[in-house]
Amino acid sequence: MTEHFTEQAFLPLNIAILTVSDSRGEDQDTSGHWLRESTETAGHRVVAKLIAPDDVYQLRAVVSGWIADPEINVVLSTGGTGVTGRDSTPEALLPLFDKKIEGFGELFRQISFAEIGASTIQSRAFAGLANGTFVFCLPGSTGACRTAWEHILLPQLDIRTRPCNFAQLIPRLRER
Repeated sequence: MTEHFTEQAFLPLNIAILTVSDSRGEDQDTSGHWLRESTETAGHRVVAKLIAPDDVYQLRAVVSGWIADPEINVVLSTGGTGVTGRDSTPEALLPLFDKKIEGFGELFRQISFAEIGASTIQSRAFAGLANGTFVFCLPGSTGACRTAWEHILLPQLDIRTRPCNFAQLIPRLRER
């Protein structure tokens, strides 16, 4: 699929990356590192990166701090979106959302189905807006992060993508 681009200049966004894991340290954080490298390669700025345990209140505290920072445009979270007892990213972050972006999870699972078949049904990937900040919550595997980034986030976080993109909406997200 070819994206349509305008000739306007690229707009770098400030992105925070959260890896949700009880078992990974910085050396094992392949998904977080992949997201950092990919966002920076695309021209965006990673302004924060953290690994936090899969705990509802710790996750909520981290993301609350980031969405309170007007300099952070986007939060990318990886991990904790499955269905096991420890997977709590949706329970932690959905209460922070002002608006859900339903199409993100739907589209992610559609694209993922072509790659991994019915196993995609175990993903609870989701996205929304919280205090004027985009929050995208991805599964913990590097492959899932790659799928979400390459097929959805890369074009949608690029202000040149037409007919529309998330980046162009940032100045209007805090309108009342």
